[in-house]
Amino acid sequence: MPERFILSYFKSPEEAEGVSRKLQALRVVELSIDRFSKYGGNGPVQSINPVTGNIAGMASMTADRNHTGILAAADTSASGMSHGGDGGPTGRDILLTVVVESDSYDRALRLIEEAGGFI
Repeated sequence: MPERFILSYFKSPEEAEGVSRKLQALRVVELSIDRFSKYGGNGPVQSINPVTGNIAGMASMTADRNHTGILAAADTSASGMSHGGDGGPTGRDILLTVVVESDSYDRALRLIEEAGGFI
């Protein structure tokens, strides 16, 4: 059976974790909850593969995190001449990524929307 994916955004890790428990009742192939930032330095909240039970983060699949300091220093907001208005993501900075079987897709969408997720 083909798989479908959903990317949804939440305001807190607790909101995403709450709906992730409900999603486990569906045929979830992959599920991860990650926090993202302007430069990627905050690290993952968690990533869970319900099939294997492994916990791993997106950080293990991305470039070296030592470079985030370089990106931050090169930003215009780091200058003493800047007004500092180039903020990073605010509000919905928690990303819930779900891969489900096609027959569970619509139910998964409803669960996420009911939990306050932005799709």
